[in-house]
Amino acid sequence: MKPTQQYIKEFNDARDWSNPGSMKDLLLNMSEEIGEFWNVIKWVDVETQQRLIKENKGEAENFVGDILYLILKIAYLCDVDGKKAIDDVMAEYEKRFPVHLSKGNHGNKLAGGVDLK
Repeated sequence: MKPTQQYIKEFNDARDWSNPGSMKDLLLNMSEEIGEFWNVIKWVDVETQQRLIKENKGEAENFVGDILYLILKIAYLCDVDGKKAIDDVMAEYEKRFPVHLSKGNHGNKLAGGVDLK
């Protein structure tokens, strides 16, 4: 992950796009990308969503790529090691959502799910 984060930094540095003041715009861009992908699957049942994602795999790949790019750009602008960040979060999730309590359940405590946070 670190080499990819560095590549994204170099890509942006070469274009003078490494502006920490653009954070709110990057977050807005993420919302935009989520909305574009949501348009592929909105208002349909799970089975239809799965079929549409399969039929529009290019859209799904593009969405994942765009979001990963934005996440890793935000990471380097915040001086965050993306690998460390995901490792730390997964370690926290392992504690918050133990398999024996979480399997087949969601994590929303307010709706009866399990979250040991």
